[in-house]
Order: sequence, then C-alpha cells, then structure tokens
Amino acid sequence: MKDITSNEMMFVLNILKSPEINYNANSMASVIGISRMGALKIARKLEQDNIIISRKWGRAKFYSLNFDSDYVRDYVKFLLKREAKQSHPYVKVWIEDIRKIKSADAAIIFGSVLRKYKDAGDIDVMLLINPKNYHKIQKEIHEIDELNTKKIHPMYQTKEDLIKNLKKEDLPLLSAIKGIAAFGEDIIINAIKDSLSK
Repeated sequence: MKDITSNEMMFVLNILKSPEINYNANSMASVIGISRMGALKIARKLEQDNIIISRKWGRAKFYSLNFDSDYVRDYVKFLLKREAKQSHPYVKVWIEDIRKIKSADAAIIFGSVLRKYKDAGDIDVMLLINPKNYHKIQKEIHEIDELNTKKIHPMYQTKEDLIKNLKKEDLPLLSAIKGIAAFGEDIIINAIKDSLSK
C-alpha cells in the first residue's frame, strides 16, 4: 500500500463505519477536523485511485467506497488492521485478549473502553457468530473474564442479523461498528457492503 496519511485513513474509515451517513466534503471536514479544501483534496486523490466513488446531489458531491473492487476491500482491510495496531496500549491488550475467542467469525471492540481506557466499566464487544458456536464462545469469554478485573459485555450478531440491522439503521449496532476490529475484517467489510445493497 502506498503511504496513507492519517486524514486519508480517517476519511475512508468514516465512510465504512457510518453507512447511515451520506458524507460530502463539508461533513467529512468537520468530522476529521480539517478544512473543506483539505477534505476535497483527499476526496480527489481517493477518487483518482478508485477507492471512493462520488455521486452528485444538487451542487454537492457525496462519497461512497468502491466496494466492487478487490483492491479497495484489501485497502480497507489494511486500514482496519492499522487502526487496531495504532490504538491505545490499553485497548491493544484487550484486542489481544479478544483474539483468543476462536469460535466467533469477527469481533469489534467498541464503547467506553475506546475513550476511557482503564476507567471503562466493562469491555463492549460485538461478536459475529454462527449460533451453533454460541456455547463455545460463552466458555471462551468466561475464560477471559476469569483472568481480568473487567468483564466482557458481548453483543451477539449473526452475519444475517448484522446486515438486517445495518439496513434498518439499528442505533446500538451503528455504534458498535464504529469501534475497532479485533479480527474478521473481511467478514465485517462484506457485511457492511451487503447492507448497502438494496
């Protein structure tokens, strides 16, 4: 991957993690904390590289990810992995613990631990599961809880639940996908992509 600035990374990940929002340069600029011109410059570069596609609505241009491209899916996966790698040291410890859950297909850490770190009450984790593995996952979570003072607070979703709940803009779920992926990035990306198809 070419050098990706942190603002470019935030631009792409905000589009990915907020499927309920139609971002244009103005709204993206205020979310990232840069000028409108800065956001436009990033958008032009990403559009030139076919990472995002734009559609006009009145005088504004709105951006979405070019999910049809394998390169873009790999690019987004790389950014999710990079985000986990660059997260706060306390969050990184929990990412390593969550990766011990082998019976789930994907996991996202979200909620207060991403803001409060050690002061968070518990550790919110969205787990993408196959229902037949539910008891195995509960056992794995119990084993992690035994070794920690804070407990994992799981939110379980099947892939079908995730797609359906994203389509209906379920608020707890929209909050969860804004977290940090611990594993299963491909599955998360594909579920978000599928939720956007009519």
